[in-house]
Amino acid sequence: MKLSPRDALPYFRKPDPKAAGLLIHGADAMRVALRRQEVIAALLGPDGEAEMRLTRLAASDLRKDPAALIDAVKAQAFFPGTRVVFVEEATEPLAKPILTALEDWRPGDAQLVVTAGSLRATSKLRKGFEGHKSAYAAAIYDDPPSRGEIEDLCKRAGLREIDRDAMGAITALAQSLDPGDFRQTVEKLALYKHGDATPLTSAEVALSAPQSTEAAIDDVLHAVAEARSGDIASVMSRLKAQGIAPTTLCIGALRHFRTLHAAASDPGGVSSGLARARPPVFGPRRDRMGRQASQWGVRRLEDALSLITQTDLALRSAGQTAPPMAVVERAMIRLAMLGRAR
Repeated sequence: MKLSPRDALPYFRKPDPKAAGLLIHGADAMRVALRRQEVIAALLGPDGEAEMRLTRLAASDLRKDPAALIDAVKAQAFFPGTRVVFVEEATEPLAKPILTALEDWRPGDAQLVVTAGSLRATSKLRKGFEGHKSAYAAAIYDDPPSRGEIEDLCKRAGLREIDRDAMGAITALAQSLDPGDFRQTVEKLALYKHGDATPLTSAEVALSAPQSTEAAIDDVLHAVAEARSGDIASVMSRLKAQGIAPTTLCIGALRHFRTLHAAASDPGGVSSGLARARPPVFGPRRDRMGRQASQWGVRRLEDALSLITQTDLALRSAGQTAPPMAVVERAMIRLAMLGRAR
């Protein structure tokens, strides 16, 4: 049976303990792994592994001994309860032993949970699970989590009191972080707020958010947008030492100033424009970028975008002879001077 994305989410939280099996497949291995962990935990309960009701089979082991899968599915456990046989990173050549075990499944056997990468609609493995009357198949896509998924994750982590801006900041993190990092961030926030009855704020989200190269790039972009030309050289030296490419800085600057331009020209005002940005800007960062957009104004932001575009074209030009990072640093200083002009 094929599970649609809408039906898959509640199934992952509460899988059918009497089903023959579940295939979870998708291009993002982390997203697939997180769903697999959720399903197995729901099937086995907190003591499942300790009671040896979980059997793991790597794809490499199954290639060496295809019959091991049927043996594991039919084996009897010492403890009562649902048993699970988990096959990790299955590939199309393993479709035959997996589907043989699935067809031979009978009530009382272990449930078969299989994970795989991207599978085409014509895949034998995928079609076998989708066409089975008591097995399920779910595709995991690279879309960021929905608002409902984010709220559910926060509740399960123990975050129940969240103000509006903080939820906006968490939503923005969900769109920029990979699933594993996002889940760890939510759990970190829950630990931070443990025993604190006050609502979570956007400032607290910012404190717990992982620091990355994007944060370092933000440092130089804020210096430019706030006309702090004296700070640019030191930040650029740090970025160069981290190995950040000049074109990456140009792309970041273009994205930052496009957001400021959209906010400054929004009919509903700067705050409305930042809230409608993709991804939306919330919390202290929204206040900071709101001040930047107001100080620059639409006309100067258009000049800034033109300068950034020219710099990007110069970096990509075959006739460019100056060091690329020096070209970008000069452009950043020119932008800061433009922001200072009245």
